[in-house]
Amino acid sequence: MPKQNLEKTWKEIRTILKAHPWHGVYIGKHSPAIITAYIEIVPTDTLKYELDKQSGYLKIDRPQLYSNVCPTPYGLIPQTYCGDSVADFCCEKTGRKDIKGDGDPLDICILTEKVITHNDILVQASPIGGLRMIDGDEADDKILAVMHRDSIFGEWDDINDCPQPLIERIKHYFLTYKEAPGADKRICEITHVYGREEAYEVIERSHQDYIELYSRMDDLLHNKF
Repeated sequence: MPKQNLEKTWKEIRTILKAHPWHGVYIGKHSPAIITAYIEIVPTDTLKYELDKQSGYLKIDRPQLYSNVCPTPYGLIPQTYCGDSVADFCCEKTGRKDIKGDGDPLDICILTEKVITHNDILVQASPIGGLRMIDGDEADDKILAVMHRDSIFGEWDDINDCPQPLIERIKHYFLTYKEAPGADKRICEITHVYGREEAYEVIERSHQDYIELYSRMDDLLHNKF
Protein backbone atom coordinates (compact mmCIF):
# COMPACT_ATOMS: atom_id res chain seq x y z
CA MET A 1 0.00 0.00 0.00
CA PRO A 2 1.43 3.46 -0.90
CA LYS A 3 2.58 5.60 2.05
CA GLN A 4 -0.02 8.32 1.45
CA ASN A 5 -2.80 5.75 1.57
CA LEU A 6 -1.43 4.29 4.80
CA GLU A 7 -1.32 7.74 6.40
CA LYS A 8 -4.90 8.41 5.32
CA THR A 9 -5.99 5.04 6.72
CA TRP A 10 -4.36 5.69 10.10
CA LYS A 11 -5.87 9.17 10.26
CA GLU A 12 -9.32 7.65 9.75
CA ILE A 13 -8.66 4.92 12.33
CA ARG A 14 -7.73 7.53 14.96
CA THR A 15 -11.12 9.22 14.52
CA ILE A 16 -12.99 6.07 15.60
CA LEU A 17 -10.58 4.42 18.06
CA LYS A 18 -9.75 5.64 21.54
CA ALA A 19 -6.12 6.70 21.88
CA HIS A 20 -3.97 4.60 24.19
CA PRO A 21 -3.38 6.82 27.28
CA TRP A 22 0.32 5.92 27.42
CA HIS A 23 1.25 5.88 23.73
CA GLY A 24 -1.49 7.75 21.89
CA VAL A 25 -1.65 10.88 24.05
CA TYR A 26 0.97 13.59 23.51
CA ILE A 27 3.10 14.54 26.52
CA GLY A 28 2.46 18.20 25.64
CA LYS A 29 4.02 20.74 23.29
CA HIS A 30 5.19 22.85 26.26
CA SER A 31 6.70 19.91 28.17
CA PRO A 32 8.21 19.84 30.75
CA ALA A 33 6.74 23.18 31.93
CA ILE A 34 3.17 22.12 31.11
CA ILE A 35 2.43 18.44 30.62
CA THR A 36 -0.50 16.14 30.07
CA ALA A 37 -1.32 13.76 32.93
CA TYR A 38 -3.57 10.72 32.76
CA ILE A 39 -5.44 10.16 36.04
CA GLU A 40 -5.74 6.58 37.31
CA ILE A 41 -6.78 7.19 40.94
CA VAL A 42 -8.65 9.92 42.82
CA PRO A 43 -8.68 10.37 46.62
CA THR A 44 -12.11 8.78 47.07
CA ASP A 45 -11.09 5.49 45.43
CA THR A 46 -10.99 2.43 47.67
CA LEU A 47 -9.65 0.32 44.81
CA LYS A 48 -6.18 0.66 43.30
CA TYR A 49 -6.78 1.30 39.61
CA GLU A 50 -3.94 0.99 37.13
CA LEU A 51 -3.57 1.36 33.39
CA ASP A 52 -3.46 -1.97 31.59
CA LYS A 53 -0.46 -1.33 29.35
CA GLN A 54 -1.54 -3.66 26.57
CA SER A 55 -5.16 -2.63 26.11
CA GLY A 56 -5.07 0.99 27.32
CA TYR A 57 -8.04 0.39 29.63
CA LEU A 58 -8.05 0.91 33.38
CA LYS A 59 -7.98 -2.26 35.42
CA ILE A 60 -8.42 -3.03 39.10
CA ASP A 61 -4.94 -3.76 40.38
CA ARG A 62 -6.03 -4.49 43.95
CA PRO A 63 -8.33 -3.20 46.69
CA GLN A 64 -6.82 -0.57 48.95
CA LEU A 65 -6.02 -3.01 51.73
CA TYR A 66 -5.48 -0.51 54.52
CA SER A 67 -6.94 2.80 55.65
CA ASN A 68 -4.55 5.07 53.78
CA VAL A 69 -5.87 6.60 50.56
CA CYS A 70 -4.06 8.60 47.92
CA PRO A 71 -4.27 12.28 48.98
CA THR A 72 -4.27 13.67 45.42
CA PRO A 73 -5.41 12.66 41.95
CA TYR A 74 -2.64 10.32 40.79
CA GLY A 75 -1.62 8.83 37.48
CA LEU A 76 1.01 8.82 34.78
CA ILE A 77 2.65 11.10 32.23
CA PRO A 78 2.06 9.82 28.67
CA GLN A 79 5.04 9.01 26.46
CA THR A 80 7.41 8.57 29.40
CA TYR A 81 9.29 5.48 30.55
CA CYS A 82 11.52 4.98 33.57
CA GLY A 83 14.52 3.33 31.97
CA ASP A 84 18.30 3.70 31.97
CA SER A 85 18.45 7.49 31.86
CA VAL A 86 16.08 7.91 34.81
CA ALA A 87 17.98 5.21 36.72
CA ASP A 88 21.33 6.88 35.99
CA PHE A 89 20.03 10.19 37.34
CA CYS A 90 18.77 8.47 40.49
CA CYS A 91 22.17 6.80 40.97
CA GLU A 92 23.89 10.15 40.50
CA LYS A 93 21.72 11.87 43.10
CA THR A 94 21.78 9.05 45.69
CA GLY A 95 25.34 7.83 45.25
CA ARG A 96 24.09 4.29 44.68
CA LYS A 97 25.08 2.09 41.76
CA ASP A 98 22.49 -0.69 41.91
CA ILE A 99 19.35 1.19 40.83
CA LYS A 100 17.47 0.45 37.62
CA GLY A 101 14.33 1.99 36.12
CA ASP A 102 11.04 0.40 37.12
CA GLY A 103 9.94 -0.04 33.50
CA ASP A 104 6.74 1.97 33.93
CA PRO A 105 5.51 5.38 32.80
CA LEU A 106 6.51 8.25 35.10
CA ASP A 107 4.06 8.77 37.97
CA ILE A 108 2.48 12.11 38.83
CA CYS A 109 0.38 13.61 41.64
CA ILE A 110 -1.86 16.58 40.80
CA LEU A 111 -2.47 19.29 43.40
CA THR A 112 -5.75 21.13 42.88
CA GLU A 113 -8.46 22.84 44.89
CA LYS A 114 -11.10 21.18 42.71
CA VAL A 115 -12.71 17.88 43.62
CA ILE A 116 -12.01 15.43 40.81
CA THR A 117 -14.63 12.73 41.22
CA HIS A 118 -13.53 10.10 38.71
CA ASN A 119 -10.50 8.73 36.92
CA ASP A 120 -9.71 7.93 33.27
CA ILE A 121 -9.33 11.61 32.40
CA LEU A 122 -6.60 13.89 31.08
CA VAL A 123 -5.38 16.92 33.01
CA GLN A 124 -2.98 19.68 32.07
CA ALA A 125 -0.48 20.22 34.86
CA SER A 126 2.59 22.27 35.77
CA PRO A 127 5.33 20.35 37.64
CA ILE A 128 6.71 22.00 40.79
CA GLY A 129 8.89 19.19 42.15
CA GLY A 130 8.98 15.53 42.99
CA LEU A 131 9.80 12.70 45.35
CA ARG A 132 12.80 10.52 44.63
CA MET A 133 11.34 7.18 45.59
CA ILE A 134 13.14 3.86 45.36
CA ASP A 135 10.99 0.71 45.38
CA GLY A 136 13.32 -2.17 46.12
CA ASP A 137 16.20 -1.35 43.78
CA GLU A 138 14.08 0.48 41.19
CA ALA A 139 13.73 4.21 40.55
CA ASP A 140 10.05 5.13 41.02
CA ASP A 141 9.92 8.94 41.04
CA LYS A 142 6.68 10.73 41.86
CA ILE A 143 6.32 14.09 40.12
CA LEU A 144 4.32 16.71 42.05
CA ALA A 145 2.41 19.16 39.89
CA VAL A 146 -0.36 21.73 40.15
CA MET A 147 -3.33 21.65 37.83
CA HIS A 148 -2.73 24.23 35.13
CA ARG A 149 -4.61 27.46 35.84
CA ASP A 150 -5.89 26.20 39.18
CA SER A 151 -7.28 29.26 40.97
CA ILE A 152 -5.62 28.41 44.31
CA PHE A 153 -2.53 26.30 43.58
CA GLY A 154 -1.90 27.52 40.04
CA GLU A 155 0.48 30.24 41.24
CA TRP A 156 2.85 27.76 42.87
CA ASP A 157 6.12 27.64 40.94
CA ASP A 158 8.26 25.33 43.03
CA ILE A 159 8.07 22.74 45.79
CA ASN A 160 8.95 25.44 48.33
CA ASP A 161 5.49 26.94 47.75
CA CYS A 162 3.88 23.71 48.95
CA PRO A 163 3.15 23.48 52.72
CA GLN A 164 5.35 20.91 54.43
CA PRO A 165 2.39 19.05 56.02
CA LEU A 166 0.98 18.35 52.55
CA ILE A 167 4.34 17.01 51.35
CA GLU A 168 4.54 14.81 54.44
CA ARG A 169 1.04 13.48 53.77
CA ILE A 170 1.97 12.51 50.22
CA LYS A 171 5.23 10.96 51.40
CA HIS A 172 3.41 8.95 54.05
CA TYR A 173 1.03 7.49 51.49
CA PHE A 174 3.77 6.28 49.17
CA LEU A 175 5.91 4.96 52.01
CA THR A 176 3.05 2.89 53.42
CA TYR A 177 0.67 1.99 50.58
CA LYS A 178 2.38 -1.37 50.03
CA GLU A 179 3.21 -1.98 53.68
CA ALA A 180 1.29 -4.35 55.91
CA PRO A 181 0.61 -3.15 59.48
CA GLY A 182 3.42 -4.23 61.79
CA ALA A 183 5.88 -4.88 58.97
CA ASP A 184 9.49 -4.90 60.14
CA LYS A 185 10.97 -3.48 56.96
CA ARG A 186 9.75 -0.88 54.49
CA ILE A 187 9.60 -1.82 50.84
CA CYS A 188 9.87 1.78 49.62
CA GLU A 189 12.10 4.69 50.57
CA ILE A 190 12.08 8.37 49.65
CA THR A 191 15.61 9.75 49.54
CA HIS A 192 14.91 13.31 48.40
CA VAL A 193 12.19 15.87 47.89
CA TYR A 194 13.32 17.96 44.94
CA GLY A 195 12.24 21.13 43.18
CA ARG A 196 10.95 22.14 39.78
CA GLU A 197 14.18 22.10 37.78
CA GLU A 198 15.02 18.59 38.95
CA ALA A 199 11.48 17.49 38.14
CA TYR A 200 11.96 18.87 34.63
CA GLU A 201 15.15 16.80 34.32
CA VAL A 202 13.39 13.60 35.40
CA ILE A 203 10.51 14.24 32.96
CA GLU A 204 12.86 14.91 30.05
CA ARG A 205 14.94 11.83 30.83
CA SER A 206 11.84 9.66 31.06
CA HIS A 207 10.59 11.02 27.73
CA GLN A 208 13.97 10.25 26.17
CA ASP A 209 13.87 6.73 27.62
CA TYR A 210 10.42 6.33 26.05
CA ILE A 211 11.59 7.55 22.64
CA GLU A 212 14.56 5.18 22.70
CA LEU A 213 12.38 2.21 23.71
CA TYR A 214 9.65 2.91 21.16
CA SER A 215 11.76 4.43 18.39
CA ARG A 216 10.34 1.90 15.92
CA MET A 217 6.73 2.91 16.61
CA ASP A 218 6.63 4.98 13.43
CA ASP A 219 7.97 2.01 11.47
CA LEU A 220 5.23 -0.17 12.94
CA LEU A 221 2.54 2.29 11.90
CA HIS A 222 3.91 2.65 8.40
CA ASN A 223 4.78 -1.04 7.85
CA LYS A 224 8.42 -0.29 7.04
CA PHE A 225 10.02 -3.43 8.48
